[in-house]
Amino acid sequence: MDTGGFSRTNHEPSPSDDHQFHSMNALEILRETVRILRYNLAAFTLTLLLLICPVSAILLPNLLVDQSVVNSLTIRLLLLAKSSGLPLLPFVRNSCQKFSETAVSSAACFPLFVTLSLLSRAAVVYSVDCTYSRRRVVAAKFVVIMQRLWKRLVFTYLWVCVVIVVCLTSFCVFLVAVCSSFYVLGFSPDFNAYGAILIGLGFSVVFANVIIICNTTIVISILEDVSGPRALVRANDLIKGQTQVGLLIFLGSTIGLTFVEGLFEHRVKILSYGDGSSRIWEGPLLVVMYSFVVLIDTMMSAVFYFSCRSYSMEAVEALEASGGGTQPIMEMRVIMLNHSFAFPNHAGFYTQREGAKHTPMIIGCRSCGQVKLPHFCCCRGASAIPDQQTSLTTE
Repeated sequence: MDTGGFSRTNHEPSPSDDHQFHSMNALEILRETVRILRYNLAAFTLTLLLLICPVSAILLPNLLVDQSVVNSLTIRLLLLAKSSGLPLLPFVRNSCQKFSETAVSSAACFPLFVTLSLLSRAAVVYSVDCTYSRRRVVAAKFVVIMQRLWKRLVFTYLWVCVVIVVCLTSFCVFLVAVCSSFYVLGFSPDFNAYGAILIGLGFSVVFANVIIICNTTIVISILEDVSGPRALVRANDLIKGQTQVGLLIFLGSTIGLTFVEGLFEHRVKILSYGDGSSRIWEGPLLVVMYSFVVLIDTMMSAVFYFSCRSYSMEAVEALEASGGGTQPIMEMRVIMLNHSFAFPNHAGFYTQREGAKHTPMIIGCRSCGQVKLPHFCCCRGASAIPDQQTSLTTE
């Protein structure tokens, strides 16, 4: 968990430098995520095994889902679709079935989402934050931080759930209203089906933006002193100009999760070949694969947050105010509450830990002057100083 391999630069750009804000694209964020994973492999692996895998092992096989409830909800949705003028085509049946399974599974697994899943997100964001600050990931500090931030983190997560439910409900109401209107006006069922497909495509883009905002909101509630609706507004303002990058990240994560879910459905739930003996090793393997995709998605959301901060002007203001040294943001928030991290010494008294200078969260490149995250290497380090070149070659 030692992050000493990252280059440490204390460059203070002169006013005459022509600084430009360089934001990461989706591929650069993925490379950055892999680099962070390599340097803090032990912390992320522990989070994967203890917090993410248990949720995936219950979520993938739908262990908590009552199939009778799913079938009942699917029938109701099919009746609603038929009364709205939609033809009961295979894709309509499959959509109703998938929506019912997702809704029932989300409701049944909500206690897991609000405990283990939320705690895993916080642990991943904390590890990424410590990596950028060149600090070791310490479990004791994380526990102290979570004791202070847990209530507001849960409060923010509940608001995120409300936003997602309202978004999905609005889509269903709007779809039924439009299809019913076309049906009353005398349009054919096929026309209603094409209209529903177009509405679904448009909603998918809107819903992807909502998910991006919600994921960024969770990161903001962990790293900044805002929560609830304020965190949602903050996330919406922060990702402006970076929405396309967020959409690509969401698309890649969705494809990966859907691919693993499909493999689990056809190779574990449904006996599609052989005598079923392969389920013994394919099931756990797919659970680990699914958990790994969830881990990478959470890490990319955290890196995306830092990238958006580097894109905004407030990053430069924070750099100038801090004089080039930063501390993990989560630890700074607890210090603001406690004035210090208090840990008992051998005599039983709580002592204050002295601060130290750390690597700037946002730095200026010595080669071209771009303001960027410390890991991101612009200009490929062509004219970097020797110690930077050494640190880059060790990656």
